[in-house]
Amino acid sequence: MVLCTAISAAAAVIQSIETRLFGRPWLESLVLAILLGTIIRSSWVPGRRWTRGINFSAKFVLEVAVVLLGATISAGMIRSAGLALFSAIIIVVILALVTSYSIGRLFGLPHRMATLIACGNSICGNSAIAAVAPVIGADGEDVAASIAFTAVLGVAVVLALPFLAIALHMTPRSFGVFAGLTVYAVPQVIAATAPISSVSSQIGTLVKLIRVLMLGPVVIVLSLLTLKDRDETDESSPAVTAGDRPKLGRPGLHQLVPWFIVGFLLLIGARSANLIPARLIEVASHLATWLTIISMAALGLGVDVRLLAKAGPRVSAVVTISLFALGGLALFLIHLLRLT
Repeated sequence: MVLCTAISAAAAVIQSIETRLFGRPWLESLVLAILLGTIIRSSWVPGRRWTRGINFSAKFVLEVAVVLLGATISAGMIRSAGLALFSAIIIVVILALVTSYSIGRLFGLPHRMATLIACGNSICGNSAIAAVAPVIGADGEDVAASIAFTAVLGVAVVLALPFLAIALHMTPRSFGVFAGLTVYAVPQVIAATAPISSVSSQIGTLVKLIRVLMLGPVVIVLSLLTLKDRDETDESSPAVTAGDRPKLGRPGLHQLVPWFIVGFLLLIGARSANLIPARLIEVASHLATWLTIISMAALGLGVDVRLLAKAGPRVSAVVTISLFALGGLALFLIHLLRLT
């Protein structure tokens, strides 16, 4: 864990240097942590004494970050968005999930990899990928490959969106909605919309937070589907006879809903009931960011560059095409529902 934290600190220092030189970070510390972890892993393979802390940082630390993210969202934020906008967010997420997954399978990606890319593209990038991975049983290579290309495209989108807003003559409100529906991470939404107007930043952040809220229902659905697939596999397995097959019984709540999603929803409820002081909300937000960066460093340390390069072309193509599809869906619904 000290190693992952040290990499995260180095990433933060580099981001600070970028800000001083260019006025803004071109690569956020979250992306830098993955890159630094991957560079270290390429020249040095961590031994057994390091594995436990790296795995703990990659999984449990990130799950805690997801829980803390719930403290930044309230029911009031959701209500203030309006029914049309809220409907648009749900529709975009559902259609993007189906479209992105279909594109992944069309390109021959395995089910788990296609699912990770679809969730990351449709909801909240790296956080969604990492949150969904343990639910569907994805391995570290799938997670790292999905996050690597998603992170790179996320940076490209931040740089390109302000120019797109000008080219399409978008209003501050419509651009905020568009950015919130397409950009992967909340900080990236702020970075993309700030050059246009403060209105774009406020609306974009709100839309993005509501979009993040969709992570809970999606993980629950995937949990149910995964359990169903496992049950069907057990029933049809020729290696297990009817007498020898263990009785699984009715799954408990902890099997259907991951603990961190329950915590995520509980903190949203607490925030909505004004049970969390404003100062603690700010602390929770910063802590969630740092924990996510640490977990990204851990994921980077688990990347085998050779396998990543081997899977690269197909994965990058799927992520890119899925991103364009997401942007097209967002623009269509913005005009259809007159969210300009």
